[in-house]
Amino acid sequence: MGVARRYRPVVRDQEFLLPPNMADWLPEDHLVWFVIDVVDRLDTRAFHARSKRGGVGRQGYDPDMLLALLVYAYAVGERSSRRIERLCMDHVAFRVLCGQDAPDHTTIARFRAAHQDAFAGLFAQVLRLAAEAGMVRVGVVAIDGTKIAADAARGANRTPEWIRKEAQRLAQEMAAQIVAEAAEVDQAEDTREAESGKHDDRLPPGMADRDARAAHIARALAELDRQDSADREVDAAEQQALTEYLERVEFAEKVPSGAPPAGLDPVAHQQARIRREQRRIAALEGRRGAAAAKQRRQARQTLHEAMAALAAAEQAAATGQVDARGKAARKRDRRQARLRARGGIGKTVNTTDPDSRLMTTAHGGSVQGYNAQVAVTDDHLVLGVHLSQDANDTRCLLPTLATAQAAAELLGLHIDLVLADAGYFTDENLTTPGPDRLIAPGKHRDLPPTSDPVTGPPPPDASPKDAMRHRLRTEECATAYKRRSATVEPVIAHLKELIGLTRFSRRGLPAATAELHLAAAVHNLRRMHTAALNTC
Repeated sequence: MGVARRYRPVVRDQEFLLPPNMADWLPEDHLVWFVIDVVDRLDTRAFHARSKRGGVGRQGYDPDMLLALLVYAYAVGERSSRRIERLCMDHVAFRVLCGQDAPDHTTIARFRAAHQDAFAGLFAQVLRLAAEAGMVRVGVVAIDGTKIAADAARGANRTPEWIRKEAQRLAQEMAAQIVAEAAEVDQAEDTREAESGKHDDRLPPGMADRDARAAHIARALAELDRQDSADREVDAAEQQALTEYLERVEFAEKVPSGAPPAGLDPVAHQQARIRREQRRIAALEGRRGAAAAKQRRQARQTLHEAMAALAAAEQAAATGQVDARGKAARKRDRRQARLRARGGIGKTVNTTDPDSRLMTTAHGGSVQGYNAQVAVTDDHLVLGVHLSQDANDTRCLLPTLATAQAAAELLGLHIDLVLADAGYFTDENLTTPGPDRLIAPGKHRDLPPTSDPVTGPPPPDASPKDAMRHRLRTEECATAYKRRSATVEPVIAHLKELIGLTRFSRRGLPAATAELHLAAAVHNLRRMHTAALNTC
């Protein structure tokens, strides 16, 4: 190692001999210049719509600059408005973006909140630019989900009983406070009117203010009512299906095969069977011949079996052994029982972000948050996103696929094959019309062995799940499915690690959905920048 003759001078009071040019501060291929160029090409009228100009007061910040600042901040993993404000003071790239006129954190936060509805359009425009650049290969699309924490603490979860009692208590307190304030204001007004002879029609201060805690409780109560309403709708739909099943048992030409659906009232079921056989016997009366005699014997035998089953069902109902609730209600009860068995408190609502849910993660822990779904193309671009309140992925495939199909249609493209893991393995996801799909019946270790491959299509009488198991044993489908993890999982890791989307910055499902669209747009923009560097 050589020895330096002397140290390099550190001169901090040297004046610039020429005015500085910010274009010289960063290399030409820096991500900042790319972000600025992309924003210049976008239609940003939605971000300008809320900006008012021409009035009195100081000049406002250009929405294009604020959008570019927000996009670049997300691209480098900075999502805190206070942190972005500080970086605009002491970071060269951020200083270039804002033209050395740094906005404060309130301006940044308000801009992000005020334009949340425009971020879905931003995502679509960035995707269109990527397609114009020759990217977005949608022949094969992989879908997967990940849990992202909400801006809410697990300790803010409360039971429905607590929410309703607190709402009642706060309502009583506020009513008493309003009455007391009204009495004080009336007395003060009477005094002023007596002294001045003028009437004051202004509202009392206490009537115009809203308590923040009461607002949180009101939101939680509204979410609780919405959940109860959704549960009632599911229960009503199941009850309608059970009623239709009983009508088929009694009137259909052929008796439904298989076991009765869960939640079917056994008394009503046997009564429907009895009425069916009684009509059959009445229709066969007076008919002669061996065939008619055989049918009468079969009908009488079925009638006796149904009557015996009815007696047993009535006895079970009298002793409380019959649970006539639907499948959804039983599933909810089992879920609550599991939560209580683990030391939890069952059904809860979060008073900080009522839209968020307590969800288990892939590593066995839990998070108060949302289930974020992404549809990813072969070239690792996000084609569609969907934010769900469901703890598992079962009902998330179809809405995520719908967003991906809509995006592909806008680009004039067609999805040929969809890949998904075992979390989506249901009859509905396998049979719903749309692009061809390969969905694993289990985890990697449970997949059909490729050492015993099959050829040809599945048997015509195979169930949807058995047909999928057969397809995944073919060499072609097994090879295609292996691309799933290498397609979607790196993108999820990118969203979480590079962009930093491990926790949403704003509360509520609409705000969190907007932030997911923004993060997905930033991811696609970074992919475009990387592709541009590789082609230089």
